Amino acid sequence: MPRTLPASATVRLRFDRHVLDGADVRAALLDLVVKLARLLRRRGQAPRALSLTLQFAGGSSWEKTRRLPEASAHDEDLRSMAYRLIDSAGLQRGRITGLVLKGDDLVDADQVAQQISLDHTREARLVAEAAVDRVRDKYGQDVIGPAAVIRRAS
Repeated sequence: MPRTLPASATVRLRFDRHVLDGADVRAALLDLVVKLARLLRRRGQAPRALSLTLQFAGGSSWEKTRRLPEASAHDEDLRSMAYRLIDSAGLQRGRITGLVLKGDDLVDADQVAQQISLDHTREARLVAEAAVDRVRDKYGQDVIGPAAVIRRAS
């Protein structure tokens, strides 16, 4: 009997300490975006919406959901929406303890329309994304990724 895939996918990150630096938070968010996009592509799904939850010291949290212009499991599309979500939080000096990124309203990837594009830069990114996925399949998730994800030396 075929099993249906879940209607959402979630990735989480808990910081070892309270984080105040916006660059560190954005780097962690980018890492989550890459992990979520990879998970979705492996499952053959694409989200129509993205949710971001920020967890703060003291136990409070902030959550926001936005719909994507079109369903996509590509790093670039999810990254731009995730950055819009975190920018809408208007953080100044919030002591963040964790991030949760969730792809909502998932559809099968084969139901997502393939737009003919004359944007050679985007097409090159999509080809590179597929190549990076193959490298990760062969050597592991953390062997390759965005340079911004590398944590600063203390």
